[in-house]
Amino acid sequence: MSFLDRKIITSDTGEETYLTWKETIGYALGKGGQGMSTAIMSSTYVNYFMTNVFSIPTRVASQIRLFCGIWDAVNDPLLGVIVDKTRTKYGKTRPYIKWAPFISALFMLMFFLGQANWNYGFKLVFMIVAYTGWDMAYTAVDVPIGTLAFSITPNSIERTKLFGVSAIMRAVLGALAGGIVPVALRVQYFQEHTAPAYTVSAVVACAGMILFTRPTFYWTKERAQLSEEVPSVKDCISLLLQNKPLLMLVISNILFALATLPAAVRMYFTVDLMGDSKYTLPMEIAAAPAPFLAGILVPVIAEKLGKRMNFKKFYMWCCVMAAAVHLLLYATTRSALLGSSGTTGLSVAMLVFIQVALSLIPLEFKNLCSKEMEAETVDYIEQKTGKRAEGVMLSLISFTGKLQNSASSAIALWLLAASGYVTHTDAVPSPQSDSARFALFAMYTLIPAVAWLLMIIPMKFYSTQINSKPITEIYKV
Repeated sequence: MSFLDRKIITSDTGEETYLTWKETIGYALGKGGQGMSTAIMSSTYVNYFMTNVFSIPTRVASQIRLFCGIWDAVNDPLLGVIVDKTRTKYGKTRPYIKWAPFISALFMLMFFLGQANWNYGFKLVFMIVAYTGWDMAYTAVDVPIGTLAFSITPNSIERTKLFGVSAIMRAVLGALAGGIVPVALRVQYFQEHTAPAYTVSAVVACAGMILFTRPTFYWTKERAQLSEEVPSVKDCISLLLQNKPLLMLVISNILFALATLPAAVRMYFTVDLMGDSKYTLPMEIAAAPAPFLAGILVPVIAEKLGKRMNFKKFYMWCCVMAAAVHLLLYATTRSALLGSSGTTGLSVAMLVFIQVALSLIPLEFKNLCSKEMEAETVDYIEQKTGKRAEGVMLSLISFTGKLQNSASSAIALWLLAASGYVTHTDAVPSPQSDSARFALFAMYTLIPAVAWLLMIIPMKFYSTQINSKPITEIYKV
């Protein structure tokens, strides 16, 4: 109890501190529960499940991801407005965190109970309903829990540490669900019968989503002062349009869709380009250290620099480093991966794993920086207008995140279909054409590199500088 009651920031950062370890861990557990859900529902696994387990044609799967994603993204601003207009004894975010995880878990389990031998028309409708239902219910968790982080403390160093602890918790708990499929693919049976591995992973993720969001509801506190007057929809939209730095983040997030193509085709890359589904687990292991390093180092750097911490510059350097690693991967593995159609040798595979691990470090660092920058834009608009609407602000980020994720998957699946990719049964690889193999390789190297460099452009115009009253005046002590 002594530890849980202790503040998470013990040094003097020049700002008043609020968060205890109990509140921080409670919030982080909720993000971990989300991580268990998104680990199995991520593009890495869902795309492959749709095409090579549930037997949906690649081009059709691309359309499902795009149009379902657009519909889900549209719901985010609507829910953001609803959250901003909510006034209850629990606050405006925590009521949603209490109930929405149950609905989200139900649709997630439904999605992975589908059978490949069903009638094609029924199978298509079933998948669309289950996926859209999960996405909409997940939004009812994601927007409130993201909004809660903005109102939990005005201290930027505390928020960065909160995001860091949450990133680590999300990675740890996410691995419990997301790691089941790659571990199972080490066994011959699951290479030929992949669906049961997905089902077990979904059951674990459903339980975690419900269980770990409980502490978030019970242990956290909203400190941002809410006006008694409920903002109108027009007010929320007006505040959104005045938030220029948020717009720069949105543009960068849209470009980020191309930078996340590797995640959308990771299983295709290991099974069909590297030639062995057993490489799926080492690839996931290679990706594992990045969120831990970001969760530890970014808060340490922010605390050490204090008010001198420049998240914008940090973000831009992350973009440069990520682009460099992707170009290096292209230069060092092109001939080996595209020169033969058999199983990739261990030495080349190790080179791929190392560079994939390196490419994800700046990505995770960028993700943590952008979280604090999102919070800065909420504070910016309140200092500028005297009004607060973090729900609709966060929902726009969530909107572009959903759109980016859907667009990334849709583009990846469309490129596979256009290049002549041949779907197959479960995780047993089939011979692929040179064009399909190059498409997979380009989506891991050249396309992400270009996207990272383009993301620097809107960041040049990002600024939250404004002369106004101290931001701490709008929070409850």
